Amino acid sequence: MTPIEIFRLVATEFSSMEDTTVSQWLELTSPLISKRVFGKLYDQALALLTAHRLKMAGYGDSSYGTVGDTLRIGSYSEGETSIGFTVNQATNLLVDAELTLTPYGLEYLSLRRLVVIPIRSAGEH
Repeated sequence: MTPIEIFRLVATEFSSMEDTTVSQWLELTSPLISKRVFGKLYDQALALLTAHRLKMAGYGDSSYGTVGDTLRIGSYSEGETSIGFTVNQATNLLVDAELTLTPYGLEYLSLRRLVVIPIRSAGEH
């Protein structure tokens, strides 16, 4: 499958977006992902990261609306309207915090964990 075919399969909320626009976003996103590192998962990673970036940019159809789907709503009150989001300081300190804000970003992180082995320090000096 091509990246645009994968994108259409996994990101159905963007079905009204023209293929030329999707292709341009795929092209903009492609330098951010290594073909060598992702190997056979490259096209899938590209489609997911592109969908994440589109969602963060405010595109897509959703029953929750753009903000409700991009930032996780933790609380809501009606009198004098108050909405709280579940992004806290600990989340903001994570390098990949933005990727956790959409389902596409979370799936991209899962794929990346399959192909990228983190380097861990054993505390030796």
